[in-house]
Amino acid sequence: MFELFIANKNYSSWSLRPWVLMRGLNIPFRENLVPFGGAQNPDAFRAFSPTGKVPALVDGNITVWDSLAITEYVGERHPGVWPAEAAARAWARSASAEMHSGFQALRNGCPMNCGIRVTLKSIEAPLTRDLGRLEELWADGIGRFGGPFLTGTHFCAADAFFAPVAFRIQTYEPPLNAGARRYASHLRALPAMKEWYASALQETLRDEEHDVEVRALGQWREDLRAK
Repeated sequence: MFELFIANKNYSSWSLRPWVLMRGLNIPFRENLVPFGGAQNPDAFRAFSPTGKVPALVDGNITVWDSLAITEYVGERHPGVWPAEAAARAWARSASAEMHSGFQALRNGCPMNCGIRVTLKSIEAPLTRDLGRLEELWADGIGRFGGPFLTGTHFCAADAFFAPVAFRIQTYEPPLNAGARRYASHLRALPAMKEWYASALQETLRDEEHDVEVRALGQWREDLRAK
């Protein structure tokens, strides 16, 4: 059975991608959650990941790191990770790679923090551009392949790669059109996403570095996390 090493569910967007992909497709794996250690234990992840980062997948004597590499590795062994039809598969791979390497303003301006609600102080031009591209990309996939997922009727890797964005939209409520908000809500309604979110709210460990970053971005309206 695969072993998937992840960090705090409240914060770790990179961990969410392979976790929700495998959970959503009923691919068995054993979860190993290692909290962000900060200054107390900066090398905690080196025990299982050569980069010292999460996620990492262990399959017997094989270790795969990086969310996109994990997705490709799992996709070689399980159907449904990528669409079966060539055009949809090419689109899904392109969209996943774009999310993996791009949207820096969205990452920096809206870090994942599942359990809080924040009113942003401002939305600068780079974030506005990223939000516009998000609307365009999601509308393109749903328009091409009929929805409700990005490449048609079935959840796949492309949707998993945008799962953290769905939580960011819930946290920060950035200005997005109705179609983008509807797709994000559809992702959050998935059983696997609900499971992740419920676990994130129950976490009592805090990573102050992450929280300080978010406090600088705007006003905290709510903190729904367990005390």
